[in-house]
Amino acid sequence: MSETPVLTDFPKLECPFIRQTFGVDKAQWKEHGAALGLREPEAYLVVNRVNPGYEWVFEDPDTLAVEKLNGTNVKILTQGGRLVAVQNRLNVIDPLQVIKGKTFIIEGIFMSIGKGLVKPDGEQAGELIGPKVQGNPYKLDLHEWYPFDTAVDRLRYRSFHEHERTFENWSAWFKDWLFSRYYTKRASKLGLDDKVFAEGVVFYNLKRKAQEQKWRAKLRRDMFAWFYSEKVTIRDYDPAGRDEVEDQSKFD
Repeated sequence: MSETPVLTDFPKLECPFIRQTFGVDKAQWKEHGAALGLREPEAYLVVNRVNPGYEWVFEDPDTLAVEKLNGTNVKILTQGGRLVAVQNRLNVIDPLQVIKGKTFIIEGIFMSIGKGLVKPDGEQAGELIGPKVQGNPYKLDLHEWYPFDTAVDRLRYRSFHEHERTFENWSAWFKDWLFSRYYTKRASKLGLDDKVFAEGVVFYNLKRKAQEQKWRAKLRRDMFAWFYSEKVTIRDYDPAGRDEVEDQSKFD
């Protein structure tokens, strides 16, 4: 039996704003920190300063805003229509390990094969969503693997170009209006009228990709101070930021 190929890990996507760490009230953190995803009594938040090198997110008309699905990254490799490699970040998944294996990942891939989303040849990356992933915010009965290329095509926010790209505008958009395009489409087919907030947005610029420049960035709702402020007090938060800039590579 041939050895399973090892695929490359997903590249880390940076935020288009500078992020800085602010302290959180410890007593409140003990009560609410777990629910808010805070491992320490501190929050790593965006401030109103552009991350150097990411000016294109704000200035380039070719930049797209695409829903960031709340799941787990899975990369696959197909050859001649055969699934030959599956990887959850750096964790190699054996697609034939059906006893005590991560069968929900394979379930998601095969659901997407049935929808024609998997190419017969090549490496593809995408997001696995469903009942066993991130609390299942999309209320799925089965798992699904959603390729990033498909997301760019189907989950793009079409009105993105109609608004000024500012910290204040995006903060308001993410807080009250950033609904999941994936779930909205699903709800419409099921005759439902409820909405689910998107986890965030991935900014794509395919022209810059062709030029081998930085072409992706991410911004999540939980990067804004208001995401936490109803539950915990954030000490000394200033949306304008501090003069010193932290090493963002230390953080997600």
